Amino acid sequence: MKKPTEEMRPEYDFSKGERGRYAARYAAGTNVILLSPDVAEFFPDSIRTRQ
Repeated sequence: MKKPTEEMRPEYDFSKGERGRYAARYAAGTNVILLSPDVAEFFPDSIRTRQ
């Protein structure tokens, strides 16, 4: 197992990041839309759940 280092990789540049930018939107919740099976077949990349 590799020992973790204290330094971040160069590709992980968060210098222009904004803390909590989407926090209010996340706290507000999400909307879930269930598609009928005949409509869902046109969206093969969507996550399928039990019917």
